[in-house]
Amino acid sequence: MIVVCAAFTARHGHRWQAEDDVALHGNGGWASYVAGLCNGAVSSAEVVKSCTAAMVDECAAGGVRALPGAVDLVLEAARHGRVGVATASPRRFVLAVLKGLALAPEMSAVVCGEDVVRVKPAPDPYLRAAAELGVPPERCLAVADSPRGIRSAVAAGMTVLAVPRGGMELPADVVHLPAAQASSAVDAVSLLAPLLESRLEPLVHDGTR
Repeated sequence: MIVVCAAFTARHGHRWQAEDDVALHGNGGWASYVAGLCNGAVSSAEVVKSCTAAMVDECAAGGVRALPGAVDLVLEAARHGRVGVATASPRRFVLAVLKGLALAPEMSAVVCGEDVVRVKPAPDPYLRAAAELGVPPERCLAVADSPRGIRSAVAAGMTVLAVPRGGMELPADVVHLPAAQASSAVDAVSLLAPLLESRLEPLVHDGTR
């Protein structure tokens, strides 16, 4: 997603920066943010249309891959119960990624950016995912890889396993919120069973990137 958005803004004169990566991560208002980098040349709707099409094309070309351990993490979670996705990304892209990774059959709920009025860090995405799974949020475990995702899941009343992307340091107001933290999806796999057993219900995953 970031590669596509960076290429889109480059066509409108913006040179993508590291802080843009951080700003886009888990951001339900990603299209507005990208539009803002284009000096008023495009609308948020145009960003969604163009970038989503490009992301779906990337999936079809095999250019979108799961982070190491991410697929195993989902499959391990599915051994314990139903699994859902709560993500800021557009539905067309999310469904294309899940299909490409052969994870679509594992998903009992898919909540995307356009499915809620209030996006992360509001609790709405996770609350909707829990409702679609038919499970009280306090009995769900959320795996989140961004500060926004962690805040959202905690606000929804879920237990959180944090897997910060790329070694990101969590902000001071967030670091104490997760029940557990792993340095990567690979390391997170071994933490799933005890955390899920404490919840006795399914995982709601933060999304495939």
